[in-house]
Amino acid sequence: MIKKANKVTNDLKLVLASASPRREDILKKLDLKFTIVPSKIDEGEFTNNNPIELVKTLALEKAESVSNLVEDALVIAADTVVVYDQKILGKPEDEEAAKKMLQTLSDKHHQVITGIAVLNSQNKKSYVEYNITDVKMTNMTEKEIDSYVDTGEPMDKAGSYAIQGFGGLFVEEISGSYHSVMGLPIHQLAKLLDKFNYGIL
Repeated sequence: MIKKANKVTNDLKLVLASASPRREDILKKLDLKFTIVPSKIDEGEFTNNNPIELVKTLALEKAESVSNLVEDALVIAADTVVVYDQKILGKPEDEEAAKKMLQTLSDKHHQVITGIAVLNSQNKKSYVEYNITDVKMTNMTEKEIDSYVDTGEPMDKAGSYAIQGFGGLFVEEISGSYHSVMGLPIHQLAKLLDKFNYGIL
């Protein structure tokens, strides 16, 4: 078993501003000690036709809202959208919407854009980055789409699929960060935490 030497040079704790089990799982696999304080912001209040600016804004807003609830912490927040043909595909409203979204993505390329923010609750200093990953889906049959939607997995996912779940069966190619498609680009997280003298390794 490899023992890590966590190069933490400050006393700030980590807080994940998300109720996403996927983001929680990513941090656990990095063997990080953290607490979860989900953001309560209404994402529907934020609109921006530029998906990059949207995810950056939402990530920072989530971090700022949670920073007011915790002390001596580095707050990690993220937001992910799926973009096809310059249109943002959010979470489906119902099963029919999920099916239509998957039909749209079938046999095509789309982009997954994730914004990530890390904020110091002591002085409100923050850093924000974003990642764009290109994803190519297989040609999904109507039966496959119906069966996938029946699992319930697409219903709370941007773009109506989860790459780490059954949705991965339909991902033919990926160019970029797998973890970004899951919702938290760890290579950028490491760089942002390093700016606060918090080393993952």
